[in-house]
Amino acid sequence: MEYQFIRDPISGFRVKISDEQALIGRWFNEELAHNEVKDLLAQCRNIKSLNTPLVRLGKEVRFKLCEQEALFEAHSLFHNSDDLAQYQDDALELDEHGLMAVCGFEDFVELLEAWNDFIGRGR
Repeated sequence: MEYQFIRDPISGFRVKISDEQALIGRWFNEELAHNEVKDLLAQCRNIKSLNTPLVRLGKEVRFKLCEQEALFEAHSLFHNSDDLAQYQDDALELDEHGLMAVCGFEDFVELLEAWNDFIGRGR
């Protein structure tokens, strides 16, 4: 997984990730508070002792972590067809591209540790 950390004077700390995994970057930028990163790293270290995946429901993205992978799903994926039926006359439909991303557990932990180091140096 390729990523880049940016410190912007206007928008603050940002993660930029390739298009096919852009939802992961969006989750880091919009859903994960800086003061939650160390706690999440501790939970990652203990994930093997948990019998169920770690799930965090954000404002727009659901994050699910198990010992094999990290899964990011936009809440809009879970709208049922009845919710979208009201837009049928407008010829609108849900574009599912970019609404789900997955990465391996080790890759996620590596990214999270690097993010923690980056935001820690910038304070």
